[in-house]
Amino acid sequence: MATVLITGGTGLVGKALTKALLDRQHTVIILSRNADKDDANGIRYAKWDIEKNEIDRAAVAAADVIIHLAGAGVADKRWTEKRKREIRDSRVNSSALLVKALRDTPNKVEVVISASAIGWYGPDPTIPNPRGFSEEAPPYPDFLGNTCRDWEASIDPVESLGKRLVKLRTGIVLSTKGGALPQFEKSLGFGVGAVMGNGKQIVSWVHIDDLVNMYLAAMENSSYSGAYNAVAPNPVNNRTLINEIGKIKKGRYFTLLHVPAFLLKIVLGEMSVEVLKSTTVSSARLQLDGFLFQHPLLPEALADLYKGKS
Repeated sequence: MATVLITGGTGLVGKALTKALLDRQHTVIILSRNADKDDANGIRYAKWDIEKNEIDRAAVAAADVIIHLAGAGVADKRWTEKRKREIRDSRVNSSALLVKALRDTPNKVEVVISASAIGWYGPDPTIPNPRGFSEEAPPYPDFLGNTCRDWEASIDPVESLGKRLVKLRTGIVLSTKGGALPQFEKSLGFGVGAVMGNGKQIVSWVHIDDLVNMYLAAMENSSYSGAYNAVAPNPVNNRTLINEIGKIKKGRYFTLLHVPAFLLKIVLGEMSVEVLKSTTVSSARLQLDGFLFQHPLLPEALADLYKGKS
C-alpha cells in the first residue's frame, strides 16, 4: 500500500479522494496550515504554510505519491484584481513549494498528480463543437486560460526530478456535497430552474466518483502521463443540465427561466464570461488509455447522486 500526500485534502474532491484511498488501505497524509488536529479515521496531518514557504519535509520523505489539489476557489468570490491574484498565486506558489521540497528532500515519490481545469480552453468555435477540445489545444489567452497555463507550468519541473507527472484538467464536478450542483439547485426551491443566458452553452461535467477514480487510475497505472481532460464523455448544454436537475428534484413542478446575459454581467462581473462560455471538452484520451466511466450520461449520473451515494 502507498503513502499518499495530499494538498487541498479538505476540499470537495480531497475529501472524496481521501475516503477512497483509505478504503483501499493506503496511508493518507494531508498537508494543512492547521496540522495540530488529532488523526481521524487513519488520516495524518502535516504542516505547510505557502505564504511562509514552509513544508513538513518528513511528510514529503514519507510519500510515495503526491496529489496536488490546493487552490483558492474560482467561483467563491467576485473576481476583483486581488481575488484573481489569490486564485493564481494559491496554485502557482503551492506548486513551487512542492517542487522545491522534492528537489531539496531525499524522497521516494514516484508520481505527482496535479489538478488543473478546463478553464485552459477558450470558447467553442461553433455550437455544437463536434470534436471538442483535446489536450493538445493551447491555453486560451484570458484570465482562466493564463492561470491554468501558469498552474501547470509551475508543477512541470517535477518531471526533471524523475517523477511521473499527471495533470487532470477538471470540468464541472457534480456532487451533492458541494461545488456547482447545489448552486444549480437553489432556484428550484422557488419552482424555477435558472438557465444562464440562452442556455445553449455547453457544460463539460464529471461525476465526483468518476473524478476520484481518475486520480486512482493515474496513481496506479504507470502508463498515465501528461495532461488529461477530466470530463464525462457526454457534455450537455446549460438548459439541458438545469432541466435534468429540475426533473429529479421537482418532477413536473418547475419552470425554466432564462437569466439574461446582461443581468449576469451586472451580478457576477468578469466571472459571468465563464458562466456564459460554451466549452466542449473531449475525454477521448482518457478512454484510449483504458479509463471506464461509471457515469457517462447526465440523467443517470444525477439519479445516482440524488440517491445519496456521493
